[in-house]
Amino acid sequence: MDYHPTFAISAAGMSLERTRVEVAALNLANAHTTQAAGQAAFTPMRVVAQASTGETFAALMDSDAAVATQLPAFRIEPEQVSPRKVQEPGHPLADAQGFVTYPGVDTATEMVTMMSATRAYEANVAAMNMARTMALKALDIGGQS
Repeated sequence: MDYHPTFAISAAGMSLERTRVEVAALNLANAHTTQAAGQAAFTPMRVVAQASTGETFAALMDSDAAVATQLPAFRIEPEQVSPRKVQEPGHPLADAQGFVTYPGVDTATEMVTMMSATRAYEANVAAMNMARTMALKALDIGGQS
């Protein structure tokens, strides 16, 4: 049995989840950056995963070429959220009404994204380790006969 497709699937999942964690961390790091008048504000980002073309798992496992073309892809795109305005009249970047503009980052959502991505990454690592264990066990069994 060829274990390369299994490793490729787990690696693709790990790559996606690592990117989700990185984007959520970037959003959280910029959640409290201010926007000066006339300057572009930080735009929160999100990772959008794209499903494969609908092949069954059995079809994916038939050949390495099928796995390479059917792995889920992802892209990073800006979120369409409005900035948050906070009343801080003493802030140096406050507008004429005393409002400071911050990016529209929802910290609770970003933390949940980070936690779920971390758990999914761990699940992919466990799947890869199990496939490795099975491959080693098959070699061990084959070497005894």
